[in-house]
Amino acid sequence: MSLDARLQSVWYERKPLWLFALLTPLSLLFGLSVRLRRFAFGKGWRTAVRLPQPVIVIGNITVGGTGKTPFTIWLAQHLQAQGWRVGIVLRGYGGRSTTWPRDVAADTPYAEVGDEAVLLAARTGAIVVAGPDRVAAARRAIELGAEFVLADDGLQHYRLARDMEIAVVDEQRELGNGWLLPAGPLREPKSRLKSVDVIVRTRRSATPVAQRGAEFQSGPPQITAIAGITDAVSLLDGSTRPVASFQSAPVHAVAGIGNPEAFFSALRAAGLTVDARALPDHAALSSADIGFDDGAPVLMTEKDAVKCRGSAAARHWAVVLDVALAEADLAVIDRFVKHLLNPASMRR
Repeated sequence: MSLDARLQSVWYERKPLWLFALLTPLSLLFGLSVRLRRFAFGKGWRTAVRLPQPVIVIGNITVGGTGKTPFTIWLAQHLQAQGWRVGIVLRGYGGRSTTWPRDVAADTPYAEVGDEAVLLAARTGAIVVAGPDRVAAARRAIELGAEFVLADDGLQHYRLARDMEIAVVDEQRELGNGWLLPAGPLREPKSRLKSVDVIVRTRRSATPVAQRGAEFQSGPPQITAIAGITDAVSLLDGSTRPVASFQSAPVHAVAGIGNPEAFFSALRAAGLTVDARALPDHAALSSADIGFDDGAPVLMTEKDAVKCRGSAAARHWAVVLDVALAEADLAVIDRFVKHLLNPASMRR
């Protein structure tokens, strides 16, 4: 079992106990550093930078796998449909660019700016800027014409002042065992959720999951983003076909994301017979990772697909994941956006 798989087991299955016990002291130290950092910004010892355009932070308090990027795509498209020029900024995790911040297009090499940055540019057509310095990246996005800045995975980056905070939580896994890293999946204490503006619970099936944690029983508004797969796009020629059309024979499925089982489960729910290959989040895919001895189709996530441009064949397909909101939940988002456009609104 890989280190990533062992940690996932500790975080969400609470086993093995010996590994949890071994990691607990490190979690206590991590928690102290998190609280000190937040305290420093709260007291003004460290200063957040205010920018001239509204900044919406979309993040999570757990490590990966919550559906944050699909929701960011949805929000960017929603704002664009209302006529706004949207800028998306993110760290560019795994990117090896020698200069930052970097403007990102759909054809930018993912090795330079990270897989998520290229995916966001390809799916939204928005202004996308990657860089470890979120303030510099946001300034660049505004320089390029952004009227709204969406900070993907920016909840813990307090140096960038924000006008709205959205925390994305996987409805099925919630907060795991409730412990901070590395004994648990939390980047910040559970209480952090009470200070955000909106909690988005991502659901991957039509059946709601009961809220188990007390931290969800009160606090900010909660909405649901229902994630669904419908089509697959050929990595070779861009043609599309319904995911359901793969039901006739077994397929291979590859996922290097925070919660690969969610992808495999979605394919099985669509009626596919799946041979699953899970890889660590942001894993660099080689031809061996997407090559199999038989001729069966190979389905992968969109994030993984941007890493396979040079080694794709006719059998390789990217499965499109979209999220949808009910009218009442959409109204919650629109209400906050309207307030952001009011100069008298509260600013963080």
